[in-house]
Parts: sequence; structure tokens; C-alpha cells
Amino acid sequence: MNRDYSYLVNTLSSWNFSISDKQIQQLDLFYELLVEKNKVMNLTAITEFDDVLVKHFADSLSICTVLPSDVNTVCDLGTGAGFPGIPMAIAYPDISFTLIDSLNKRIKFLQEVVDALGLTNVTLVHARAEEAGRGNNYREHFDLVVSRAVANIATLSEYCLPLVKINGYFISFKSGDIKDEIEASGSAVKKLGGAMTEPVYFTIPDTDISRSFLIINKEKNTPKAYPRKAGTPSKEPLK
Repeated sequence: MNRDYSYLVNTLSSWNFSISDKQIQQLDLFYELLVEKNKVMNLTAITEFDDVLVKHFADSLSICTVLPSDVNTVCDLGTGAGFPGIPMAIAYPDISFTLIDSLNKRIKFLQEVVDALGLTNVTLVHARAEEAGRGNNYREHFDLVVSRAVANIATLSEYCLPLVKINGYFISFKSGDIKDEIEASGSAVKKLGGAMTEPVYFTIPDTDISRSFLIINKEKNTPKAYPRKAGTPSKEPLK
């Protein structure tokens, strides 16, 4: 392995987290598989190694700064090319991960990744977010649901909170200042059984990339009416 992972190691160290040589090798193999598959399938616009290191690997693993200690099951909803789910599954081998995506081609690629990396703590599911949230298999099933998907908080909460157990968490990866978005989404989150906490703002080390985590605690069961039918949460966000 000729690629230099010192930036990632040092960044994680600054967050009081560490990964082993084996985990670095797994991330490196994931990088190779991602770049190779990206030649024939649109997985990510970010393919240069240094960019992947910062914008995919460090960004995904920045969750180590806020991950609750009582989490045993995690769902990455709308995982796409496997972010943040695959780096998290590598970094946390004792936690069970379920990665859900609506595109079967992506799920097939991620199955290749899981097999090649020898990840025994990952389950892959081909489903729309609305289907997953309404089905008995996954509804109110997870200690934590994460999403790096780009959508407003009300829409993401309608997709993600139905999957969270009572006393569990939904953590949304967001960019920069989300104060206005939080204010606009407060009543929607409450309707879905959630309670927002203060956002956590940070910058990825040695970059000007400003990020934020919104942590929503699940206090009550999500009403059975949610999530609404396919497409509705994004077209008509809850108010």
C-alpha cells in the first residue's frame, strides 16, 4: 500500500479516536474498489485520493466525536456509495450496521465491498426510505440512524425517525450553519416523536470545510401515518 493515510490517522487522533493498520488496509481496499467501479457507474464525483481521504473518510468518521456510547445497531439510510456506513463499519467492528439504498446497483457494489473487506457486521438492504420506515423489519428497530443525504431536516426526519427505537438517536450530517433549518423543522421533528438538541459545529482539520451534526433524540413512537407515501416527504416537507 503506497497511499499515505497519515492525515486521517492524525485527524482521528485529534478527535481522540484511533484505527488499526488492518482498518487502514480495509479503507484502502474500499478506495480502490470505489474508484474502479466509478469508471463504469456513477457512485461519486470525488475520486482523487486526497479528496476521498478528507471528504469521504474523515467526514464519515467525524461521527466519532458525537457517537453515543450505548449504540449497538446503526442504520445508514440512503447510503449511496457507502458513506458514512462503510467507514463506520470498519471503524466500529463491534456495532451492527444496516445500509439501505433505493438503487440496487449500488447495493450490489457494496456487497462486493463487504465481501472483499471481510466485513461481518454489515447487512445491505435494497429499499426506498419510505418502504423501510413502514415495514415491520426495520421500523423502530435501530439505536441510531445516520444520514449524509442532502435534504432538509423535516424531510430527513420523516425518513429516518420511524426507524429509530425509543430512546435512540437520529444524527444528520449537515454543512455549516443550520440554525434557520432547525427553526423551520422543529414542529415536524416533534410530530415524528423526536426532540432536537443543540447542533454540534466543527471544521474538518486542515481544511475550510465547515460541518455540523444535528442529533435528534427519539422520545415517543412515530405515528403510523409516517413516513408518508413515496416522494411525499421531499415534495411536501412536514411543517
